[in-house]
Amino acid sequence: MRILITEQISDAGVDLLKSEKGWEVDVNIGILDGELLNCIPGYHALIVRSKTRITREVIERGENLRVIGRAGAGVDNIDLEAATRQGIVVMNTPGGNNVAAAEHTMALLLSAARLVPQADASIKSGRWDKKDLVGVELRGKNLGIMGLGKIGREVARRALAFEMRVLAYDPYVSARVAEDLSVELVSLDELLRQADFITLHMPLNAETRGMVDGRFIAAMKDGVRVINCARGELVDEQALFEALRAGKIAAAGLDVFQQEPPQNPGLAQLPTVISTPHIAGSTHEALEKVGYDIAAQVRDYLKEGVIRNAVNFPAIPLEEYRRLQPFLQLGEKLGSFVSQISRGRMVQIGVRYYGELTRLNVTPLTNAVVKGILSPILSERVNLINARANAEERGINLLETKSSRLRSFSNLISVKLLTDQGEEWIEGTVLHQTRHHIVSLDGIDIEAPLLGGILFVRNADMPGVIGQVGTLLGNRQINIANFALGRHTESKEAVGIVNVDSPVPDGVLEELRAIPAIRFARVVRV
Repeated sequence: MRILITEQISDAGVDLLKSEKGWEVDVNIGILDGELLNCIPGYHALIVRSKTRITREVIERGENLRVIGRAGAGVDNIDLEAATRQGIVVMNTPGGNNVAAAEHTMALLLSAARLVPQADASIKSGRWDKKDLVGVELRGKNLGIMGLGKIGREVARRALAFEMRVLAYDPYVSARVAEDLSVELVSLDELLRQADFITLHMPLNAETRGMVDGRFIAAMKDGVRVINCARGELVDEQALFEALRAGKIAAAGLDVFQQEPPQNPGLAQLPTVISTPHIAGSTHEALEKVGYDIAAQVRDYLKEGVIRNAVNFPAIPLEEYRRLQPFLQLGEKLGSFVSQISRGRMVQIGVRYYGELTRLNVTPLTNAVVKGILSPILSERVNLINARANAEERGINLLETKSSRLRSFSNLISVKLLTDQGEEWIEGTVLHQTRHHIVSLDGIDIEAPLLGGILFVRNADMPGVIGQVGTLLGNRQINIANFALGRHTESKEAVGIVNVDSPVPDGVLEELRAIPAIRFARVVRV
């Protein structure tokens, strides 16, 4: 086996690979793109960090390449689609810097509370500004954690040691998880109203991008201190700048910015801002851990075929994977659909199989459903390997069953998502091995393709609704590819699925919701 390492990892990781008899390990730090293209055909494994760009061309030239290991979590520098198509497993090391990021959060929290950087600058400039550097204690203060994932939980444990009262907002974590941590799970409004300190640990997605804006800040307690070691794009920096200058926010600790390095340094230069250059996850220990871990994962895969922390390939035999693939895609689409229309805190996922699926290994299919449910709401990449663990970590129960009851289709996947605000229920099938279709929603029969952009509506079953929806979309130049309506005659409830050829703007969505018969409307993307 020949392994190429293009960026610095731990010596222990390199030695682990070199200890394998007959293995050749080449370390070429800072290899140029052209050199990589020329030499990659001779290697079976490639280990990188974040700088080396593994493009489609590199992957296609890697005729012997079996695995790409990323020492760290993000894989933005690797063409996953090309790797998957070539049958190359891409592995990463998620969670290796959780403690480092949590400790850095606490460092910024303490610095913002006790004005440590300002005091240090005062001394270095020959001043003794003792009276101007009176801080606040953490003990007895309310810490609001936005995002109770792995890092958020590590921060909570440390804050509790400082005798802080810890509040958390995370609509995708169960109350049981918070209780186990001695954390109070609260609404966003309550957190903003009560928190003396707020620390951001949310994923970056369409819902959270720019979330901390002017209206968000206005709802905060006066004199709050804000810490961001997550993503710079979570914050409207101009709104933060203005709130700091006005004194609404007493101080901010920022490790991340919208653009890095910051293109407009005004925010970082404010005396009430403590900033660091995106180093929250950078400790010797964290770098050592991810370097050794990825070396061990690559070794185990090359020696024994064991897949750990794969981001693009299921841990099942290739032939079985090919047979399952259309149903894997169906399960993921159903999960994504039901996740996007759900409201409230997820409590339980129920998946039931009918027909020919009862004779297959449905474990990866359930993983695909869970992947579809969690992917729209989590920043870390959810895949067939880690989907169940992600659900369990968030206190979401998982029920997987098979039924011998005859249904109208030869194969059927039924998904029920239970939240603290109700239940969403969807069923789907694969037609002719390629076409994924919804066949039931809310227990109402309806058939529509699971494809592209979908407008989903719930409405009272009364005349004229289809015409109103169609007219409104037509007037807004939104072409309808397919319109399916299902209704429950007893309850007088109906559901509609509209496949559209172009995006439905928020303004149009609000117009649809204003139609008296429409009770729910949302755009779903699968």
